[in-house]
Amino acid sequence: MLDFGLFREIFQSLNKNKLRTLLSGFTVAFAIMLFTILFGIANGFQNTFNNEFNGDANNSIFIYSGRTSKAVEGYQTGRRIQFDNPLYNNLKNEFSDDIEFITGRVYKNVIASFGTEKSSYSVRAVNPDHQFIEKSEIKNGRFINTLDIQNNTKNIVIGNLVVEDLFGDINPIGKYLDLNKIKFKIVGVFVERTEGSDSNEARVIYMPISTAQKIYGNNDYIDQINLTYNPNLTEQEAIALGNNIVDKIKEIFFVAENDQSAVRARNRARENQEITQFNSVLAILVLIIGMGTLVAGVVGISNIMIFIVKERTKELGVRRALGATPGEVRVQIILESVFLTIIAGILGIILGSFVLAGINAYTIDMTDFPYTNPTVPIYLVLGALFLMVSLGTLIGLIPAQRAVSIKPIDALREE
Repeated sequence: MLDFGLFREIFQSLNKNKLRTLLSGFTVAFAIMLFTILFGIANGFQNTFNNEFNGDANNSIFIYSGRTSKAVEGYQTGRRIQFDNPLYNNLKNEFSDDIEFITGRVYKNVIASFGTEKSSYSVRAVNPDHQFIEKSEIKNGRFINTLDIQNNTKNIVIGNLVVEDLFGDINPIGKYLDLNKIKFKIVGVFVERTEGSDSNEARVIYMPISTAQKIYGNNDYIDQINLTYNPNLTEQEAIALGNNIVDKIKEIFFVAENDQSAVRARNRARENQEITQFNSVLAILVLIIGMGTLVAGVVGISNIMIFIVKERTKELGVRRALGATPGEVRVQIILESVFLTIIAGILGIILGSFVLAGINAYTIDMTDFPYTNPTVPIYLVLGALFLMVSLGTLIGLIPAQRAVSIKPIDALREE
């Protein structure tokens, strides 16, 4: 059964010493507020890294060509490395066991028109596997297929924002869209599956890579090769796969092994490894600082409680003289510490949440800001509060034991 008299005494004691109560509460509130803000900012960093690669498959590798920077086997520097269909087929066959999906890419810019509406868009000419490498979802119709590649069809798939720009409420499936005055049939509409992704991704037009090669140059050139590796590969195996593919391309085009500009690869496995390492170090630093802050807050309130006990020596002596048992005195001192810690801790969580909400509101439209949605899970701050209360209870035993050790006759003599 609850002893309301005991709680009334706790309230009276805290109310009687407003300044000390305020200082004690501020110590705890500031500690847990700082803990909340630190973890919120750390999560904001992690969210930024995750969103940076939100539009691509987590196991993707992008391979780019450039110009040579080193002479080798009679070839001069500055030589342009041009990917082509034979290279694409070579990689697809040689690394078939480790490659999940693979596509070539050809980039073009076009003026698209339908009726009286007209605008400029980026065209990505791709293979059918591209649908599974980028996180785009077919809303209506279908994506580019194998028959489109084999027959060089003039079929295209457009983003939902292209539909909004040019078609309005008209269903575009089956309609013809002029791209630089060449008519293409729309066979599908896609939308981006990831929230917060670049809206320009939904203003892209996809066409068969074979069609683009025939119409825009009558060649078999490829601007870029994208692939996803077998999900069963470990992180280290995926990194090795990316290195082996780059080495193979360098071998085919007679590029020096240490030439970093002729062929480059962006490997999500390597990026994931670097991000994981960074997040781990950041989490450890934040945890150390956060725990140190919590412990400092608990020690601070313990020191204040010791001072309060010393100041209340005469009062505690009177209570002992009137029959209060050591256990009752001990419980009162501990409960004062715990009660103050809980109230101040909750206030600190609220203040920390408001600060994070303010950071989020201020930076939500800043594309170059390093934080994205800097929030902290409620279970984490509640766990921190529970830890603080537990430590406060343990450390509260120090002033409580001091209070119990006071002899009534000595306390009554205290001036």
